[in-house]
Amino acid sequence: MMIRLDPRPWMTAPATRAVIAALQAAGGPDAARFVGGCVRDTLLQRDGPDIDIDVATPLRPEAVVTALTRAGLKAVPTGIEHGTVTAVAHGRPVEITTLRRDVVTDGRHAVVAFTDDWAEDAARRDFRLNALYADPDGTVHDPTGCGVDDARAGRVVFVGDPATRIAEDYLRILRFFRFFAHYGQGPADAAAVAACGALRAGLSGLSAERVSKELLKLLAAPDPCPAVALMAGTGVLAALLPEAGGLARLEGLVALGAHGADPVLRLAALLEGPVGEPVARRLRLPNTVRDRLAAACVPNPDIAPHMTEAAVRRAVWRDGSQASGDRMRLVWALVPSPDWPARVAVADHWVPPAFPVTGDDVVAAGVTPGPAVGRTLKALQAGWMQADFQPDRAALMAQLRALVAAGPT
Repeated sequence: MMIRLDPRPWMTAPATRAVIAALQAAGGPDAARFVGGCVRDTLLQRDGPDIDIDVATPLRPEAVVTALTRAGLKAVPTGIEHGTVTAVAHGRPVEITTLRRDVVTDGRHAVVAFTDDWAEDAARRDFRLNALYADPDGTVHDPTGCGVDDARAGRVVFVGDPATRIAEDYLRILRFFRFFAHYGQGPADAAAVAACGALRAGLSGLSAERVSKELLKLLAAPDPCPAVALMAGTGVLAALLPEAGGLARLEGLVALGAHGADPVLRLAALLEGPVGEPVARRLRLPNTVRDRLAAACVPNPDIAPHMTEAAVRRAVWRDGSQASGDRMRLVWALVPSPDWPARVAVADHWVPPAFPVTGDDVVAAGVTPGPAVGRTLKALQAGWMQADFQPDRAALMAQLRALVAAGPT
């Protein structure tokens, strides 16, 4: 039965039409088909205005560049050795990849040969629901014969033998769990799960950047818990994150809805103890993410559902809004309370004031420059925080004069 996608804004956008027209001018009406995620998500009515547009073509990369240039479009050779050229039309990128087959694979990289056979191109893809193509008019092509049914039924099944596909690129282990988290319905494919567990040692040879990208995409799923539980059961989670503990905190965080939807916070929820920094360094996460993960994983015994809003403000002043909010949500995930939303709102939105007394003020008040200045400031600051940051500069200066008059601190 022929399936045709209804026209969608991304399919009829000027950028898309310009790229398709350029390729067809060079190679005829069969020179371009949409491929992969944009076809799958449109079939499932999960596409949106920011969908990634991927196009497959039998044209060789050099011919693609020439065709785009002749049409006045920008051509960026983003992965030309693997057949990928990014077209930029009307400010929007469209990724174009020449049909290909794998010649040599080593579990991380592949040497490819270009082909004009759509079935050969489909045979090298990871999952049947990703091996879908669509003509510019929306007519869907399903070379494996199972991709459309898999997508609609929520089945994530490898193209061909799972072990063979994984041995070509061990990242496909994580991709399996990631796609199961986002698209899976019902039990996971048993052959795929078994192959992922049996070949999990191959994950150690992958670059940290590729691993962390897949992991965070997995944790960004609406409910990643079933996929993470599968990872734990197969030994994949321990191979990837030996610091991971149980899943209770992650499950609790997911139950918080929007409050617990951040993938970095979900990664923190998986970790046992103050191990955020070494994990982030091993995964080569960006410095800002590393610092956030490290701070979130440091336990704070003062974080509890019965804490007052003033105590929340003190925590924010000491540790920052991000760290305080993250720590509160992680405790909330395990210790539910109706008080948490109000407390977290304070952490998220309260703007800490600057302490209105300086070291120069302390010296001017008569304290000898040196360690005594820091001790005096610290004592003043402690009282200011305990008073919920209410004393203004005049009140604090009066306290300073009283401290100096009382003698050395």
